[in-house]
Amino acid sequence: MLGVIFDCDGTLVDSEPLSGESWRRTLAPYGYTVTDADLEACLGTTYTRTHAYMSERVDIPDPDALWVELRERLFGLYATDLRPFADALAAVAELRERGVPMAVASSSVRERLDHTLASVGLEFGITIAGDEVSHGKPAPDMFLEAADRLGIAPSRCIVVEDSGPGVAAGRSAGMPTLGVCRVPGTEASLAVADRVVNIISTAEILALGAL
Repeated sequence: MLGVIFDCDGTLVDSEPLSGESWRRTLAPYGYTVTDADLEACLGTTYTRTHAYMSERVDIPDPDALWVELRERLFGLYATDLRPFADALAAVAELRERGVPMAVASSSVRERLDHTLASVGLEFGITIAGDEVSHGKPAPDMFLEAADRLGIAPSRCIVVEDSGPGVAAGRSAGMPTLGVCRVPGTEASLAVADRVVNIISTAEILALGAL
């Protein structure tokens, strides 16, 4: 049996621009202008790691306190601008019809992951959040935990990811990995994936099961 493990942000939903904007708005009052390079450096990593990165550049509150500020801005943007990717919705629906077990493994903290999925009406029986594992992506921990909860061997779990750290985590977990390039020109960041595509399709996902 095959299982499929999706990343969330940037893979299932178009949330990365909103996340970047929320970081810009949150750190601006502290006198720091978040750059595109900052956001690229933090793409696909946990909130804890992103906070540590930003705190090296500007004096900001501790992670728990800053999350309250960031959450307010992020969820506000979600309420008006968050959209799922149509290709992801179609793939999830078709996999569900086929009876393929699925899970989500996201670097987001639990509160953000649950809010993100609920905001676009997506439900998965198994979800792993970034604050629930010892080591976030690019470590394999959350993908291995997802495979364990699915009851499927890692080698039979297909990872679908849009970031370099996520692809590296999937490969480190010993899982066939599909890299989804959502930003044209950034394919090189996904180069270690077994396959890189611009559009998620059930056919591409299931083809990896034959590798």
